[in-house]
Amino acid sequence: MTLPISAVSFDLDTATQYLAAKDARLAELIQSTEPFQMSADELESPYEALLEAIAYQSISGKAAATIFGRIKALGSNGRAPSPQEMVKLRKQALRKAGLSGAKAVAMKDLAKKTIEGVVPTLEDAQKLSDEELVKRLTSVRGIGAWTVEMFLIFRLGRPDVLPIHDLGVQKGWSITYGKRHKPKPKELLAFGERWRPYRTVASWYMWRACHRAGNAALRKIRPAKVRRKPKPKRKSRARL
Repeated sequence: MTLPISAVSFDLDTATQYLAAKDARLAELIQSTEPFQMSADELESPYEALLEAIAYQSISGKAAATIFGRIKALGSNGRAPSPQEMVKLRKQALRKAGLSGAKAVAMKDLAKKTIEGVVPTLEDAQKLSDEELVKRLTSVRGIGAWTVEMFLIFRLGRPDVLPIHDLGVQKGWSITYGKRHKPKPKELLAFGERWRPYRTVASWYMWRACHRAGNAALRKIRPAKVRRKPKPKRKSRARL
């Protein structure tokens, strides 16, 4: 689920030149890998994009594709069930397609909030700020900040989104900057300030770094360092 170049709302050459001038390591990565690019189903509405995102949460891409194919088969026109169709579907039909109970409830809530106007049309979404979209879309059950960030990047082409909890971005950062540990989300957020106002492009290159590194290199990256509080010293008991 990605965006065609023509739909990106910023100038790509300006963005990459800006980032290269700000960050020498990122400049090397930009120079040595393929240019930033995205592509997408231009007919896909926010509702459909988020419906698919729910299906893909926490399972392998292959399994999710199979399940989402079954969900689409429940619609009437070859696409996913419309919001009106989804609210009428029995939960058991969604479970039979392979969804967990929680995901079935999330899809129904997404459909309900789309009908109510909480989930905007694509035209309306393009007029809303990132912050307003995060607020509105995370009100849907099962949709968290990461899912909305992916929507902002890959469906709306917003220029300045940094998904600090994304594993690929975290590991790509570790590879790019020669770190043995993943960054903490707050550390990545602070580091990413140098990438404003094109954090989306920088994030894409972190994914590229992660992809190029290969599994062997990625397995060597350790979890983020956690500072342990020193244990309070026990008071020695007075001898009787």
